[in-house]
Amino acid sequence: MTLLFASADASRLVRLSTVDLVIIVFYFALVLAIGFYLKERSNTGEDFFMAGREMTAWIAGLSFLSANLGSLELMGWAGAAYQYGILAAHWYWIGAIPAMLFLALVMMPFYYISKTHSVPGYLKLRFGEGSRALSSISFALMTVLMSGINMYSMALVLKIILGWNINFSIWVSSLTVAIYVSLGGLRSAIFNEVLQFILIWAGALLIPILGLADAGGWAALKARIATNASAEYTHLWSTLGRFDDNPMGIHWTGIVFGLGAIISFGYWTTDFLVVQRVLSAKDLRAAKMAPIIGAGFKMMVPFIVILPGLLALAVLPMKLTGEAQALATGGHSYNEVLPLMLARYCGPGLLGLGITALIAGFMSGMAGNVSAFTTVWTYDIYRALINKDGSDQHYVSMGRWSTIVGVIISVGTAYLVMDFKSIMDYVQALFSFFIAPLFGTVILGMLWKRATPAGGFLGLLAGTLSSIGMWAWVKVDPSALRYVALSAHARDMAENMYRALWSWVVCVLVTIAVSMLTKPKPDSELKGLVYGVTDIPSESYVTVFHRPWFWASVVAVLFLVVNVVFW
Repeated sequence: MTLLFASADASRLVRLSTVDLVIIVFYFALVLAIGFYLKERSNTGEDFFMAGREMTAWIAGLSFLSANLGSLELMGWAGAAYQYGILAAHWYWIGAIPAMLFLALVMMPFYYISKTHSVPGYLKLRFGEGSRALSSISFALMTVLMSGINMYSMALVLKIILGWNINFSIWVSSLTVAIYVSLGGLRSAIFNEVLQFILIWAGALLIPILGLADAGGWAALKARIATNASAEYTHLWSTLGRFDDNPMGIHWTGIVFGLGAIISFGYWTTDFLVVQRVLSAKDLRAAKMAPIIGAGFKMMVPFIVILPGLLALAVLPMKLTGEAQALATGGHSYNEVLPLMLARYCGPGLLGLGITALIAGFMSGMAGNVSAFTTVWTYDIYRALINKDGSDQHYVSMGRWSTIVGVIISVGTAYLVMDFKSIMDYVQALFSFFIAPLFGTVILGMLWKRATPAGGFLGLLAGTLSSIGMWAWVKVDPSALRYVALSAHARDMAENMYRALWSWVVCVLVTIAVSMLTKPKPDSELKGLVYGVTDIPSESYVTVFHRPWFWASVVAVLFLVVNVVFW
């Protein structure tokens, strides 16, 4: 299964028609027009960084999901589905839905009531300046690294499909995002993310619909995958009893605890990239409904993301390889599965729409990371540590300049991504470094009033350093994998899941131990920050069908159904 699929012309798969070019150019023009239009509504800090806190539940919910629907979703998981089969769908279901519902019902009241501008801002209120500084610096680093993924992925699509120079593609996308985010701030990013959400669904649906018709339906697709690869590629849970029984080399404990309990909860509840969108909601009920709306759509995303990877397993004649080997041999890698499928199934007009959908997804991811970086840099690093006495206009100006700087740094990280054989290996490694321990700190801070400022800071520091240390340990001594991931048969993705789990455990244990030895804050200082000392507003003023818990229950039932159906 290590043969390389290569085309006769690896530099260009298709030629765009005039209609295709018009669609793509029109999209870029529309995005920039939105940025210029919203500039006059983004002159204050609240408008520029938090979109005035006036978004409806639907706008905030679609933006919440769209900020995550970048190359990580479109290119990364299509490639991961080709590499690991339907196991990649775990990142949409158990790796997303429970955490999104938990954010809505449990954590949003504290984020929203405290009126914080960021997750590090909440940590400042709960644990003090040290925890805020540590989390904001690590988060700022992670966002620019993640933004590079989107730039690289967009450039890769344009290189593979159109033969464009990869450097030219990176700079075109980065300059477009820099212009519209620096002009309109979060409001501009949110409006473009909703537009991009519509375009992604309109364009990305083409591949699964046409592909399933070509394969002869789901049953025929499964049969062809079993012939070309293995029947294990089409089972969600039944192959997870042993490390060596599934393509990912992972045990169900890694999926349930590493992914389901730690990485997903860490990402969806503490990653400010997505939380920022929900904080823009007009009231608390809208803020709680937004993640629930996002969760409902999230369950459908595998149809446009995972299915193209499964189709590639059925219709491509040979197995693709890792990015490093592909670059060395002139062939195609896991990361190029989606553009390969797009070129296979879409003709003139449809191709332009499909490419525009991909570009929209990449720019959505870039804009999400850049706008989150701008807010955290301005409020939690610059204002907190460098200039505490600036005017509101000064901070808005700093936000605009930091947008441009963040984009430039992201361009550098785009070239760093090229050294990873899979986009998802890169992403999950970052999550295990920064997101998993951060979740331990935030959840203890919200649920345990005995957690102290010293405990929060030292726990977060210990968790982050332990995760980076485990990663370095395996790099230096590959045999250490048996200790980190509990098996010598584990693969890269499995290692990331277990590393995240252990870093969270280290963070929690250190936080508890230090907190028991240090003095906690009095209850009067914890109101609005911790359960047990905070009054949560009632939603009795609306009917049952308008209450968040009702719709969260509906989504939870659907979540159980899809896991049973694809068992």
